Amino acid sequence: MFVKICGITQTADALHAVRQGATALGFVFWPRSPRSVTPERAAEIIAGLPASVMTVGVFVNETVDRIRRIAEQARLTAVQLHGDEPPAYADALAWPVFRSVTLDTAPQACASWSAATTLLLDAADPERRGGTGMTVDWRRAAQLASRRRVVLAGGLTPANVGEAIAAVRPYGVDVSSGVEQAPGVKDGDKVTHFLASARDAFEKRGEG
Repeated sequence: MFVKICGITQTADALHAVRQGATALGFVFWPRSPRSVTPERAAEIIAGLPASVMTVGVFVNETVDRIRRIAEQARLTAVQLHGDEPPAYADALAWPVFRSVTLDTAPQACASWSAATTLLLDAADPERRGGTGMTVDWRRAAQLASRRRVVLAGGLTPANVGEAIAAVRPYGVDVSSGVEQAPGVKDGDKVTHFLASARDAFEKRGEG
């Protein structure tokens, strides 16, 4: 089961998410995001997490060298590319890579990015680059997930994540705005309910 809570900015939110069953946490290093954190702040939070939790850095059009520096400083275990980065980034980075795509860009990504790269399917927004609260077409998403390892994002909430997992059958799910009080500030109850619903849906698929 892969369930990621993204846009973490506070230690308490990170620890709560882990206690409730999150398997991955996301840290946004894009300065224009309202959920942006510094490498120093991310490192502080990550230092207190269990080693079993995947820590994912979200980047938008950064150079390979800068991604490497931040990943090393914050002790990330994976990298998520949310800009216009080419497939060569996957080979240049010594971390597992998540490539953000939309339903429109997914076909090209499938052809150009290796199967080792997990696709993170999100709603299209060139300004906010995720965390928009907009959903994707689950029927089309299911077609993609049947051919490729996909993490489903975009408009997921505690109320719909179970239905989304059943409909799309993704490798995992990713939520940010759907479990927040405000950008970068998580709602503990929403996080708890989201993770419980996701876990129940994955267990029904025999993937708990």
